[in-house]
Amino acid sequence: MARTIPLETIRNIGIMAHIDAGKTTTTERILYYTGRTYKMGEVHEGAAVMDWMEQEQERGITITSAATTTAWRGHTINIIDTPGHVDFTVEVERSLRVLDGAVAVFDAVSGVEPQSETVWRQADKYGVPRIAFINKMDRIGADFFASVRSIVDRLGGNPVPLQIPMGAESAFSGVIDLVEMKSIRWKDDEGKEWEVVDIPEEHRAQAEEWHHKMLDVVAAEDEDLLEKYLENHELDPAEIRRVIRKGTINQDFVPVFLGSAFKNKGVQPLLDAVIDYLPSPVDLPPMSGFKPGDETERMERKPSDDEPFTALAFKIMTDPYVGKLTYFRVYSGRAGKGDAVLNTTTGKRERFGRLLRMHAAKQEDIDEAMTGDIVAAVGLKATKTGDTLTAENAPIRLESMSFPEPVISVAIEPRTKSDQDKLGEALGKLSDEDPTFR
Repeated sequence: MARTIPLETIRNIGIMAHIDAGKTTTTERILYYTGRTYKMGEVHEGAAVMDWMEQEQERGITITSAATTTAWRGHTINIIDTPGHVDFTVEVERSLRVLDGAVAVFDAVSGVEPQSETVWRQADKYGVPRIAFINKMDRIGADFFASVRSIVDRLGGNPVPLQIPMGAESAFSGVIDLVEMKSIRWKDDEGKEWEVVDIPEEHRAQAEEWHHKMLDVVAAEDEDLLEKYLENHELDPAEIRRVIRKGTINQDFVPVFLGSAFKNKGVQPLLDAVIDYLPSPVDLPPMSGFKPGDETERMERKPSDDEPFTALAFKIMTDPYVGKLTYFRVYSGRAGKGDAVLNTTTGKRERFGRLLRMHAAKQEDIDEAMTGDIVAAVGLKATKTGDTLTAENAPIRLESMSFPEPVISVAIEPRTKSDQDKLGEALGKLSDEDPTFR
């Protein structure tokens, strides 16, 4: 089967943040504006698409990482919405391992919070390029510039605002784009239509100041651009974007955007940024691993459909309808449904029964998984989180993930003999799904 989605147009991203910074609401808006959902789901109403477990809807929080595929400007975006609560850190850890880029969401009132630090360090550990989104700009006490400073002070990051706000709190009306030097205003509460107009006079001086601050950092990334900038030539926005992309992927700085997802402002420019600045699978170095059984012999796989099939299983879930679902990220090659693969971690042969592209809790059947895809398979019996799946004739083992040690131990016993079997089965499923559960 020929590739229908060019590899350069795929973005595998995660949305990470502290509790209640508005990750899931941001994701819901992304799905709404990219046409994946027809009506916005609200977290506090228990109707968010990404929070599909009953426990999540009751509590209005995200527990597991749901994976979803959507499209924007001719690009395919695979989004993983991760939990913010520290108890579910392992969900963030395993998602970051398979992502190419991340959007870090911050609350404009609180700036960097404790769990933001944890997820930021996890992203550093796996070398994930990221962009920041300062959310909740409509809240009382929202302060964009203080939030940006907190990224420097608390995370040691190098944030570069590519937008600044027009007004804050209840007066928040839109954003100023520092690359194009235009202002963006949303016309209605639904946030579907916006207009790009010249920067209002009262904001012009501040926009100029931040435009130059941004260029001071960005131009250092590229000699040609630096030369033009120092000689005061007009810089083409497309050229600036190209260099911002380079710096973001090299993790030299973090572009910062802003908005209010709940009030539907700022989401579309954030989507543009995901496409303009975050890497596709092709932009990243080849995946390295070692020969099964011999850690000294290093091997690598380039992100290409022509290489042998290599994938990493990063999540196991029990679905009430299809049984055990194994989510995996394909790093190279392709595999069709019904194909046999080798699990190089256990040495066992597995076969893909069905392949599914996931949309939170809904599924779409596909015939083949290709490089860069994040999909789920039915029919893998002995595969656990962190296992490598490869073509049988070209085995390689990828680095797995490290999971934190459990900190709480509990003893439970079944009431009756018949409960004992059920309990054993349930605990078995649980330990398959959660690698921190022993």
